[in-house]
Amino acid sequence: MIRLAFKNLIHNGLSSALSWISLSLSVCIVSILMVVQNNYEKHFLRSIDGIDMVLGAKGSPLQLILSSVFHMDAPTGNISFEEAQKWMNHPYVKQAIPLAYGDSYKGRAIVGSDPSLLRHYGGRITGGRIFAQDFEVVIGSNTAQKLLLQPGQQFYGAHGRDEHGEEHKEHPYTVTGVLAPTGTVLDDIIVSNIESVWKIHEPHSHDHQVQATPGQRLPGSSPGAHQHGEVDRSGGAKKELTAVLIRFKNPMGIVQLPRMINTQSSLMPAIPAIEINRMFSTLGIGIDILTYIGAGIMLLSAFSIFVSLYNSLAARKYETALLRATGTSRWKIILLFLSEGLLLGLGGVIAGIFLSRCLLLFITGYFSTAYHMNIAVAGGLLNRELYLMAGAMLITLFAAMIPALKAGFLNLSKALAHG
Repeated sequence: MIRLAFKNLIHNGLSSALSWISLSLSVCIVSILMVVQNNYEKHFLRSIDGIDMVLGAKGSPLQLILSSVFHMDAPTGNISFEEAQKWMNHPYVKQAIPLAYGDSYKGRAIVGSDPSLLRHYGGRITGGRIFAQDFEVVIGSNTAQKLLLQPGQQFYGAHGRDEHGEEHKEHPYTVTGVLAPTGTVLDDIIVSNIESVWKIHEPHSHDHQVQATPGQRLPGSSPGAHQHGEVDRSGGAKKELTAVLIRFKNPMGIVQLPRMINTQSSLMPAIPAIEINRMFSTLGIGIDILTYIGAGIMLLSAFSIFVSLYNSLAARKYETALLRATGTSRWKIILLFLSEGLLLGLGGVIAGIFLSRCLLLFITGYFSTAYHMNIAVAGGLLNRELYLMAGAMLITLFAAMIPALKAGFLNLSKALAHG
């Protein structure tokens, strides 16, 4: 039965191929969207886990979250270290992780912080040791792999996130350790102590143009200044942070502290859970639209299968009547036509999933570079993809049902008379 159904599909080569291709493309599109959405939701939610609030300069709260938690955007500005300390030591605060950044190496952010940043993301040294002195850094696993950095190597940080930004030739960084993969933003950044960031931006004798991204202030810089540091009255660089990642001791913190910061300081609090949910809602519209397009193509392919089998029935009416006349049961005829639809559906689903995995392998490099997010391609099928495959099979089965029933209940005498 299956062999006969397959031969019938081969006989109707063009229409069968069009149905198979359209079904494969629809499954491929929806599968890619499911995998990408699943990966970026996991990535974002895992990275904000344990961060109740981000403290930074006034501006866009979402920009503050994207820049300080995910390092995907320019920071909103710098904040005074002294003013930030007042809130970092507040009784409501359980953990406060200071961040100072603005430089990069080949597009990877160099983040000045302390070991609490590594502990927060579960960072574990797999080779070398943690930074102990100024201008020593540890690097995330993806960064080490992409940039081929190992303990003992040196490099120069550059202003901003531009790979071709002006380098700090006077202060080379030394790699002291490589971190194990964590599945968080830690995998894609370079971490030093804060003092390194402050010292590298101390005012020095030569002026030059700062190459920061638009709207970005480098730690220790003042707006419009061409020097790296804002000089205080004592002659040293004014200590500044870019942001502080805060975890509260209890829910009262998230209720009280943002309001107090807004009313009693020039700083801005941003709640990651709120901002990320808002971003998911915005991006979700685009993903939903693309999913609807994929579902529409799937329905068109089902209609194509229906037309293909219906036309096939018209062309094989005499042949089908002969099969019935020679003793083939009505249900075997129905099963034959259903088998043709199922074979098309199964072939389309398998080809669609295979094509989606090939394309995901191709675009994962782009996501890693643009969004510092690796897409897990080899992790098996998602539950949502299993539902997609089942749905595609049901649609093709439903599309084949009418031609199959019509073939099963064919008027034998009329079909043989007109054959």
